[in-house]
Amino acid sequence: MSKFDYSDTDWAAIERLSKWYSGDVHDSLEQLGGWGYLEGISLQGSLGAGEVVCGPAVTVQFEPSERKNQPQDVYHNAIDNAPKGGILVVDASCAQGSCSGELMSTGAKTKGAAATIVSGTVRDIAQVRALGYPLFGRSLSPVSVSGKMEPKHSQVEIQIGKVKIAPGDIIFADIDGVVVIPKGMLSAVADQADKLGANEASARDRILGGEKLQSVWPVESTYAKG
Repeated sequence: MSKFDYSDTDWAAIERLSKWYSGDVHDSLEQLGGWGYLEGISLQGSLGAGEVVCGPAVTVQFEPSERKNQPQDVYHNAIDNAPKGGILVVDASCAQGSCSGELMSTGAKTKGAAATIVSGTVRDIAQVRALGYPLFGRSLSPVSVSGKMEPKHSQVEIQIGKVKIAPGDIIFADIDGVVVIPKGMLSAVADQADKLGANEASARDRILGGEKLQSVWPVESTYAKG
């Protein structure tokens, strides 16, 4: 089986999750005993108001390297083989430099990737935003990776902060941040998010109808029991 085989991805559950936002999704994951928030990584590229991205992870691991003008074959290959709707997740925290900008984002969008998440800096943000691509990173830097690090592995488990990400795990991201859902928990998290979202919608309607917050909140007891 190809390491880029995503035929067992539960796209129906991903579509259900995509109705919600990252707060709902992480609350649902946490209620089920998980934790998936990627601290310090935020949207640097472009997402429309209320838009989210949700799809299976394609992972890339950078390592320190002094080679200049080094080949980017590992990263390029991951982009070229990402499934439509997949999300590139790149650990480039090992050295200074931005591994993703206009060209990587253009390649990913052309391939049909939904977003790129980088643990590290990113660049060319004016061009990436004009492209309309959701690129996430820790901050901005014009510094190149050349002579500092290079991609060594793809489709391996990586770790970003406290969170481990395996190929095929589900990435959910919006303007509030990035959440990782273990592949085996996807269906349960989607179920929990549906319950939570329905309760939040009910609470919102009641508040808009004039009820006081104290009479509406908390709603946890109505959904935590399942």
